Amino acid sequence: MNVRPERLKAVLEPKAPSVGEVKTEQEIVRQALAEPIESKRLSELAAKSQRVLVITSDHTRPLPSAITLPLFLEEIRRDNPAVQIKILVATGFHRLTRPDELVSKFGKELCLREDIIVHDSRDRKHLVYKGKLPSGGELWLNDLIDWADLIVAEGYIEPHFFAGFSGGRKSILPGIAGTETVLANHCAAFVASEHARTGNLRQNPIHRDMLFAAEKASLAFILNVALDANQKIIRAFAGHPDIAHQKGCDWVSRRASVKRQIADIVITSNGGYPLDQNIYQAVKGMTTAESCVREGGVIIMVAACEDGHGGDAFYHWFTEARTPAEVADRITCIAQKDTLPDQWEAQILARILKKCTVIMVTNQCDPQVVRGMHMLQAPDIDTALAMARKKVGENADIVVIPDGIYVIVND
Repeated sequence: MNVRPERLKAVLEPKAPSVGEVKTEQEIVRQALAEPIESKRLSELAAKSQRVLVITSDHTRPLPSAITLPLFLEEIRRDNPAVQIKILVATGFHRLTRPDELVSKFGKELCLREDIIVHDSRDRKHLVYKGKLPSGGELWLNDLIDWADLIVAEGYIEPHFFAGFSGGRKSILPGIAGTETVLANHCAAFVASEHARTGNLRQNPIHRDMLFAAEKASLAFILNVALDANQKIIRAFAGHPDIAHQKGCDWVSRRASVKRQIADIVITSNGGYPLDQNIYQAVKGMTTAESCVREGGVIIMVAACEDGHGGDAFYHWFTEARTPAEVADRITCIAQKDTLPDQWEAQILARILKKCTVIMVTNQCDPQVVRGMHMLQAPDIDTALAMARKKVGENADIVVIPDGIYVIVND
């Protein structure tokens, strides 16, 4: 990357974990399961259960389920080897996870041995009504929650650009929720809230709905992990679905928080696969860069985007508008009950594009797709830097955020 040292203002990265006893990923997970937070041990909870529903992440999340899920299942069966278990893949509003992606994520042996179901938010015949969300929207969840007498979930905790943090209650909403419920929770007013921001749970209306959904689903126990830049497990939090999650969020927040640095050009990424599969996911990393780029500056977003734009509705918000401001204005006027698919991602991208230029660095996504969404495309970082300097000057200051997903920018 062709950056002159005197123009590099800062490199913003999470703090390195404190060096202590070196443990394997498996040992970290086993210890968390053996010492749950504000909960009985999972094996004790499952001892008298007949049917356990295990909720896990889909293909868009880097949760290393090939490590965590066998240990989770082992703990469930520890005192009840005959218990019936179903594994529900929490796709939320994403496309369905393909069989080959299940094998890649969980391993062939586990896929052959276990009963794995992929949640489909659009399949009304497999949804059950569980009341009204605090926001007023209807809560529809996968009907397997009524099949089970114990519901548990695994996930991972990272900063999230409008839910505050991933993990915990997100396994339920949006994880196994119906389309109508996801749309209500992701409405324009909530996404625009000053409290719906990276690293914030206090007074966050999106988080409030999610907590309510987890309670109505009777989510009883979670296993959540924190990952390093190489997507390796560095901490695990198990136990009470709210308290253990909060402990994990506090730990991730301390590690991920950095001081804001304003620059003409901000270079970032989504940390590689699987979070750089498409432009839709790339918006998450852009929001971190947004908090550091000056008005009229340039964000350089490095993401493979081999899956293209990531959603037809998301894409057409931009191809059918003359400017990002037009997208933002149209979405702002949409009431909660009329929320449209993927409008939240379009709303956030439009907000970013109103502030600055975005250059997507990708050689796997059709440049016409990128340009159709009011962004520029470059095949490599040096080309993108040359394009950016033409816009903001040769002596532009630069901030680099190697992984925009894992950083929380504070003043």
